[in-house]
Parts: sequence; structure tokens; C-alpha cells
Amino acid sequence: MLIGEVARRSGVSARMLRHYESLGLLRPSARTGSGYREYSGDDIRRIFHIESLRSLGLSLREIGRALDDPGFTPSALVDDLIRQTRERIAAETELLTRLRRIDAAEPAGWEDVLQIVVFLQALGSKSPAARQRAALSPDAEIPVEALVEAVLRESEPNVAGALRWALARSGDGATALLAKGLGSPVAAVRERAVRSLAELPGDEATARLRDALTDPDAVVRGHAALALGTRGVAEAVPALVDLIVEGRNDTEAADALSTLAGDTATADRIATRLVDHLAHDTTEAPARVRLTQALADIPGPTASGALMELSGDGDRAVALTAAYLLRLRDAG
Repeated sequence: MLIGEVARRSGVSARMLRHYESLGLLRPSARTGSGYREYSGDDIRRIFHIESLRSLGLSLREIGRALDDPGFTPSALVDDLIRQTRERIAAETELLTRLRRIDAAEPAGWEDVLQIVVFLQALGSKSPAARQRAALSPDAEIPVEALVEAVLRESEPNVAGALRWALARSGDGATALLAKGLGSPVAAVRERAVRSLAELPGDEATARLRDALTDPDAVVRGHAALALGTRGVAEAVPALVDLIVEGRNDTEAADALSTLAGDTATADRIATRLVDHLAHDTTEAPARVRLTQALADIPGPTASGALMELSGDGDRAVALTAAYLLRLRDAG
């Protein structure tokens, strides 16, 4: 079979077949009396083998080794191809994400495009200072998706604070994206999502914070409860009391409970929950003192009655704290 017919049947151009021959990958079995290349059935099969290996991403040199080296083992090469393919997919995915973000920003001209690229590169910098400067830049027009991704992966506290500030002034769209972060299997990511949602206004952000009250991680629940307490959401009361018991952000939790205790019914419900923990046998002494202190700013007869009873508590620290708080209430 001559080269033209081989090219038609195999789909490999005559020029490529000659290139394979020049590299030693393909050697026509014979030549005609006129000197034309003549390919046998084995040559045709080799062409298909070459094309099959090319489809896997092998270089022509690697294909030559695979076909001609009897000691060649494919497993290591296939593993390497898998690694290279994953790296290529990751790079292409990153490029696609960057292009989508630039498109979402609706740049008016190339100057806008270049500015967005600069900010995106700064957000991905290894330098915390560079990331912070990018977030705080007054000229930044950073796409919301990029900001959310950055804040969900940021572990440096100062940079994270700057990113949350930038996100809060970025406009619509951030809440829905952060809500996806609440579904992360990584507790640290969910915590970052909650802390960012806490700085966003609106009913949608409040609803997502309510969802976080049932998170399996105590830190995530705590941040959600503190944010909801400042928004007047009474559902946060149990989680706020838990913060006081655990001694985490207990001062902020007590302040939030005070904010929520604006009406008699809610104040009595808060006081009752605090007292229930005080009476629990497993509540440790330091926690009982914190719970007593939390009663200070809860108005109403339930809190007053609890302090009166606690002034005679067997734990001297609790009794002294309760007596002192009673005197302050009487003086007020």
C-alpha cells in the first residue's frame, strides 16, 4: 500500500507519516521498483499504535520507547501522564475561573482588564501584606467571587479582616456564595464563611447565620450566635449561653444576651436558661461564676430572684458575685 492510500485510510497525513519515518518511529517494509514507499499490514498496525499512544498524551520519543524497548514498563509513564494531566486541568481551570471573573466585572476597556488581573494576582500572592493591600485598595474593583474564594481560604487574621471589609462593600451576590462555604466539610472554611456573613446586612445573611446555629462545630455555632444576638434573633440564646459555659467569647456572649433581653418574656427565658446551667451538677465552678455574672444585665424578676438565691450559694465566689450584683441592681 502506497503512502497516499495509507494516509487516506488511516487519517494520518503523508507529511506526518514522513515525519514519523524521519524519527525512526515508522519504517516502511518495502519500496516499489520506482522507489515509492510501500506499507505492509504490520506497518499499518504500527501507525494505529502510534496514533493511539499520541491520544494519551505521550511524546513521540516516549512512543518510540514504548513500541521498541522490550524492557519498557508502562505503569510509571502512565502515572506521570496522570500527574501531568491533573496539573494541566488545574491550570486550565484556574485560567477559566480568572477569565469568568474578568468577564463578570464587565470591564470597559483593556485598562480595566489589566487592573482586575493585577488585583487577582495580588489576592493570590504568597505575601500576606500584598493580599491585605489588595483588599484595602480604594480603587479595587475585585469580582465578588474572587473575594469570597479569598476570604474562605485566608488564615491570616489581619488579611481575613481586610477581605471581610472588602466583601461587605462589594454589593450583592456575596451572601449566596458564602452560603456555599457553609456546606464545606472543613470546619475552618465554615467558620470563615460565618464570620464574613456576620458583617453583611440583610435578611438573607441573617437566614444563613440561623442555618449555622446547627453546625456540628462549636466554634462555627458560636460565631453565628454572636452575630445573631446583635441582630436581635432570640434563637441564638442557647448557643450564647453555651459560650458562657465554655468560656469562649463569654463577655461578648453576655453582651449579646443583654441586647436580646429587651422584653420581659425573653429576659425571663434567658435568665431561666442561665439558672438551669447553674444548677447542673456537671457545670464547673469557673463556669458558674461566669453564668452568675451574665445575670447582671438581664432585667426582670427571674434574674433578680436567681441572684438572691445565689447570694447564699455554697460556692463562695458565686455567692460574693451574686451579692455584689444585687447591690448594683438595688442602687440602680
